[in-house]
Amino acid sequence: MPVLADEKKEKRVKVDEKRLINCTTVDVNQLMPLKYKWAWEHYLNGCANHWMPTEVPMAKDIEMWKSNVLTDSERLVVMRNLGFFSTAESLVGNNIVLAIFKHVTNPEARQYLLRQSFEEAIHTHTFHYIVESLALEPGEIFNMYNEIEAIQQKDRFEMQLTEDILQPGFSTNSFAGAQKFLENLIGYYIIMEGIFFYSGFAMILSLHRQNKMTGIGEQFQYILRDETIHLNFGIDLINEIKAENPELWTKEFQDHIIDLIDQATVLEYAYAKDCLPKGILGLTAPMFEDYVGYIADRRLERIGLKARYNKKNPFPWMSEVIDLGKEKNFFETRVTEYQSSSNLTW
Repeated sequence: MPVLADEKKEKRVKVDEKRLINCTTVDVNQLMPLKYKWAWEHYLNGCANHWMPTEVPMAKDIEMWKSNVLTDSERLVVMRNLGFFSTAESLVGNNIVLAIFKHVTNPEARQYLLRQSFEEAIHTHTFHYIVESLALEPGEIFNMYNEIEAIQQKDRFEMQLTEDILQPGFSTNSFAGAQKFLENLIGYYIIMEGIFFYSGFAMILSLHRQNKMTGIGEQFQYILRDETIHLNFGIDLINEIKAENPELWTKEFQDHIIDLIDQATVLEYAYAKDCLPKGILGLTAPMFEDYVGYIADRRLERIGLKARYNKKNPFPWMSEVIDLGKEKNFFETRVTEYQSSSNLTW
């Protein structure tokens, strides 16, 4: 018998039935109508923010790298950050594709995850482009996560948060599974992209501010702007899952998240000391103890937890670029223009 018009309408997507995890009543392939408009807005902002590393000229960086202008301490900062980011971006991309995408049951959120995974590939491409431009030894950079303990410890911390989710049979249908998935989201969006990445941004942008390695600095600005959208999407995703599943946000789980962030701040400070054993102009390792505490407090507050470190931002010169208290206004202070920046609205 033919399907009647009224029966067809009954099968159409009902917005209020959409859920970010464990949705069983709505086809995950049916994008419209949108329920989580914030996810679609993040997707559009990511598209408007498109860039490629090869668009950034590296001639001045190559000349400076071959000269004696940079100190050994400044060269170490560049090398360590290339070593950390070259692997960290791959870990984030792998986590999106192999761990997160499967368990997010909402099409508009998945649309953004596809965009983000492509951006992670662009970031990895960026570090390959820098290594190739400066004629660095690829093995030294891309294997640094196995050879430098401060980098290895951060990567190992993140990989442990993905391990259970990658096990065959993992599901968010159980209470424990849903909490483990939420832990993973916080570990990657709040800790990896929201804390671990920002020390590196501060170091490279400090050099850029001194007109040193400006090509790398410009590419890190582009990456930072991508990461700002990643972070805001992740926070929205986490908070919406909490709102839809309030039973997950127990006092014990909150304490566990706080403990993870405490561990992360220790690892990040150790990384800063490894990158800056002697310091460079305007940056010393002890300053990063305050900085890491400052950004960690901002992250805690965004997911509904209390600030605990009560540190001030020791780098006020960075406010124009990454004032973490005004992330929504990030694009108002453009140092470099995007091809489609006029399309961005906040």
